[in-house]
Amino acid sequence: MSAPGSSRWARLFPFLDWFPVSFLILRGDLIAGITGALVLVPKAMAYAQLSGLPVHFGLYVALVPAIIAALWGSSRQLSTGPVAIISLMTAAAITPLAVPLSAEFIELALLLTLMVGIIQFALGAFKLGTIVNFVSHPVILGFMNAAAIIIALSQLNMLLGIPKGSTGSFLGDVWETLSFLPQTHLPTLGMAFFALVLMLVLKRIGPISKLSVLIAVAVTIVVSALIGFEQKTQVRIDQVIDTPLRESLLAYDQTNQRIRALNAQAVEQAARLRALPETDERAIAALRHALHLSELDAADSADENKQRWRELSRLRLARIEAPAGGEARFALPGQAGADVQTDGRSWRIMEVADGELQLSGGGDVVGNIQQGLPELRLPTIGFDAFLSLLSAAVVIALVGFMESMAMAKALAAKTRQRLNPNQELLGQGLANLAGSFFQSYPASGSFTGSAINLQAGAKTGFAMVFNALFIAATLLFLTPLLYHLPKATLGVIILLAVTSLITPAALKHTWRANRADGVVAAITFVVTLVAAPHLDQGILIGAGLAVLLYLWRTMKPRVAVLGRHPDGVLRDVQVHPDLPTSPEVLALRFDDTLYFANAAFFESQVLDELAKKPTASHLLIVANGINQMDASGEEVVRHLVERLRAGGIQVVFCGVKKQVLDVMRRTDLDQLIGADNLYPNEEQALTAIYATLGRDGRSELLPPGHAIILPLPSTPTGHQQTP
Repeated sequence: MSAPGSSRWARLFPFLDWFPVSFLILRGDLIAGITGALVLVPKAMAYAQLSGLPVHFGLYVALVPAIIAALWGSSRQLSTGPVAIISLMTAAAITPLAVPLSAEFIELALLLTLMVGIIQFALGAFKLGTIVNFVSHPVILGFMNAAAIIIALSQLNMLLGIPKGSTGSFLGDVWETLSFLPQTHLPTLGMAFFALVLMLVLKRIGPISKLSVLIAVAVTIVVSALIGFEQKTQVRIDQVIDTPLRESLLAYDQTNQRIRALNAQAVEQAARLRALPETDERAIAALRHALHLSELDAADSADENKQRWRELSRLRLARIEAPAGGEARFALPGQAGADVQTDGRSWRIMEVADGELQLSGGGDVVGNIQQGLPELRLPTIGFDAFLSLLSAAVVIALVGFMESMAMAKALAAKTRQRLNPNQELLGQGLANLAGSFFQSYPASGSFTGSAINLQAGAKTGFAMVFNALFIAATLLFLTPLLYHLPKATLGVIILLAVTSLITPAALKHTWRANRADGVVAAITFVVTLVAAPHLDQGILIGAGLAVLLYLWRTMKPRVAVLGRHPDGVLRDVQVHPDLPTSPEVLALRFDDTLYFANAAFFESQVLDELAKKPTASHLLIVANGINQMDASGEEVVRHLVERLRAGGIQVVFCGVKKQVLDVMRRTDLDQLIGADNLYPNEEQALTAIYATLGRDGRSELLPPGHAIILPLPSTPTGHQQTP
């Protein structure tokens, strides 16, 4: 028997329901946690690379948010951390506002995490978990498939060792990236191919299949270190001997400095603008004009440098070895001269800043990873940034929760655990809220991590606590071992992770099930691809289309004219045109909710059918299919009853459901219709109608051999016993 008040404490601290915990359960959770962490470490770094943040931020997402989500969520096996879709959406939301890997980008990522956490927590606190149902399955299907393709194509530069396009649109970026194919870095391509083959082979070996990614990471780190995969150097611009190239590099560097100065000036002007009193209209107008000019100048300079960088990133330099004690020089390959000694490498320009060049003559590796646990850090909240990220935050919050719940439901189906969507929203919201203070970008439920948890025997959320503790140990002690990890390996990890999200069979199944839903999925897919990197537009347009489609479907529902089938059931005469009907009785069935969008259509259909049968004196409305009725529907029914009664036609209802009858009673519509015109089923209603007409109706709407039994007098509710 639970202690007094224990249920209240369990609502505040859901993890109390795990107790008492036996040693066997804790041991199983420990094994599951360590197993999951071994797989998660490389994937977390890969997803951070996808998000536009330094790789250690992926480990941060797998730390504090994972623990909080486990303690305050409703699923005991759900693994929360970095996932591919949310990582991509994070990059897509912030990239238009800041340069990836920059300090400003990191600040915006923390703000985005805070906003996502607030949205999810608020939805959970107000018990609005069902709001995600507004985003239909076809919309999610189209979005997921498009996002998976975007994720895969976004790794081209990492897999091929070529520059990434920067046109402002995803498809443009891909096209520009493909234009660099002649500059493919063969060692990088070879490392990517080696990592891919290694992971696929290891995955087929049963005993180590779960650790295939970790083993491949370890092997490629060793290979990278042994062959000297990374070759980087930093030189001054004046070490480039080609004069036009040196001038172009200097111009690029100076323009970058000008852009930074203009951006700082714009930030300062925006702060002064917010501080001005609203009454000082002249000063406000002048400052707005100055701010606009600063932004235009910065944009023009950025466009100018973007074109310069396209040209610079295509160049390859040769390193001219200097005499002992001298400085090396760099030249374009054709200008080095046949008799000049070079190191035989082809050096690429990776970065130009502060009069210096970052050059790479090998493949990209992770390099130095910040060691230590994330520090407590308050997100910087700016009004302009808040508005810019708001729509993306809403979409990420909903998509993240839907992904979490989809996995949690799959786990619950196997463990028979009861889920609470609102509690899961609270858990995910608290996880992202806490994560924003510990340098985390948005987290979500992970399919891979959750599946490993279940397979490894996790019974409680302690598995994720142990998982996070292993991640903490990695951050504290193991990051130096990851220095030589090739970024191409991370690209392969991402590529393999998203292949399961590309599901053409599911899209085809949706099309077969319902053509309109198939169109919505296809439009969402296309819009997501075309609008990328603004992924929120794809899902918002898809959700809007799904709602419009629902309204369109319900605006003109089926209104069936009924006849008596030989099997004794009233059926639609449009489907069975030979069914007998009655010249004096029109029987109609309305197959939908009667509300504002279709009330006028209902009235129009009733009047049209009555116009086709001028001899009708009774209208029977079979209301079994009407689940709800709003004020508009009630008003139409009221006017219809009054109008037809004035024209000598009696309106009779049967099979009215309780919730619809409640509306009739509250508005006194049942009194207008009359108790003798409300019946529990069609047989009693038709029996009473034909008794009024003075004949049996057995060759028409009543079944053959039906005995006519006159109904007893009743109260207004006497005929309405069906719930």
